[in-house]
Amino acid sequence: MQIIKTKDAPDLLEKGFPLSQATVSRNGMVFISGQLPIDPATGKLVEGGILEQTEQVMRNLNAILKAAGCTFDDVLKADCWVRDLAKNGKAFNVSYKSLFPNNYPAREMCGGAEIAMGALVEVALIVEVPE
Repeated sequence: MQIIKTKDAPDLLEKGFPLSQATVSRNGMVFISGQLPIDPATGKLVEGGILEQTEQVMRNLNAILKAAGCTFDDVLKADCWVRDLAKNGKAFNVSYKSLFPNNYPAREMCGGAEIAMGALVEVALIVEVPE
């Protein structure tokens, strides 16, 4: 197993979470840990609502994808958690859809969950490294 780590995304291990940003299996599958809307420069949650938090999560995911040699086109599955799905689900989907202009990956989306650090959103990805 290979560990992916980039300074362009938050290092949650430093915040006490026992996880890697991402791991790569021998067969080229990348598993990106759930990303919170943390600004890697400050180590704090971004201010604002669901749109600002979702955009930060996507920037963090993009940084990890790049470090693994991938893009959003290589994403096979997304696991998404939104704290208040009834209130924030539509706004989350606006930002989410813009990342996948050609094809959407498989996805789970859960609402009502308590998300670490009081975040409104968290997203994890399963990705295949391109040949």
